[in-house]
Amino acid sequence: MCGAPKQGGALAGIDLTTQTVIQGSVWHDGAPVAGAYVRLLDSSDEFTAEVVTSPEGEFRFFAAPGEWKLRSLAPVGRAERVLSAEVGLNETTLAIA
Repeated sequence: MCGAPKQGGALAGIDLTTQTVIQGSVWHDGAPVAGAYVRLLDSSDEFTAEVVTSPEGEFRFFAAPGEWKLRSLAPVGRAERVLSAEVGLNETTLAIA
């Protein structure tokens, strides 16, 4: 149920009344982190999907509604965030300290 289309850009052709989209960006020291790996883990911490951030630090997943954990891995550090996703657009930022 997860896929990773081209990162960033508009959500043309995506029906947000029926699909759950989790998207956002990874930041460190006030700048986007390109090339970071972002993992999508389910509520039991099981790996579900992984994408690489765009040059603007953006990522996107298509998932089912529910509790998800996002984990970013980059040379500059790591970040995690738990997200309760609902049908529609769910946006978040992962800030690497």
